[in-house]
Formats: sequence, C-alpha cells, structure tokens
Amino acid sequence: MSRIRTGRVGEQIKKELSQIVQNEFKDPRIGFVTITGVDVTNDLSQAKIFLSVFGSDEEKEETLKALHRGTGFLRSELSKRIRLRVTPELIFKLDTSIDYGSRIEKLLGQLNDGEAKK
Repeated sequence: MSRIRTGRVGEQIKKELSQIVQNEFKDPRIGFVTITGVDVTNDLSQAKIFLSVFGSDEEKEETLKALHRGTGFLRSELSKRIRLRVTPELIFKLDTSIDYGSRIEKLLGQLNDGEAKK
C-alpha cells in the first residue's frame, strides 16, 4: 500500500516542481530543465529529483548549483501546493539516461550504415 502512495506523491511532486521551476523560479543560471523522474523514500522524508538539462556540461552544472541554492524556496512553494505532514528534502541529480540513449541510437545508426554499404 505504501508503494502506491509514494508513487502518487512522487508524481505530484514532479508535476508541481515542473510548474514552479518553469513559472516562478527566477534565476538566470537555470537553463532548459525537464524533470524526468522523482524517487520518494517510503517515509516521504526525501525526494530525489532527476533532471535533464539541455546545454553544455558547464550549463548543466550551473543549473544544478542554482537549484541547490533555491532548495528552500522550492520546498516552501511545494509545501503550499501539496498538503503533507512533512515536505520532503529535495535532492537534485542529473539524469543521463537521455544522453546515453541518444549515444546508443547513434552507434546503432552507424552500424546499420556500415552493413548497408556491404
């Protein structure tokens, strides 16, 4: 039963944080950010937020730093929108699965091109 609840809370956090970052979080270091996933612990005390950031490695690091600095604001806005006993601690991580997937797609394309030439 608790797995279902943590999943629902995670999805709600993902939805609300996406709106907060896009509309209300005013920091020039924030680039094009997409929240790809949220993992919430069973006791709802921590939430790992997985981000995909469009840009160079330097821009990704700056965006991550800006989000770390704005964690207090993000938690307070989240607590206004989601009614929980304790608002989870937010831990931001870069999601590299999209980069990894595009790299594999590129390699498979090169393999197919090599076989087509034979």
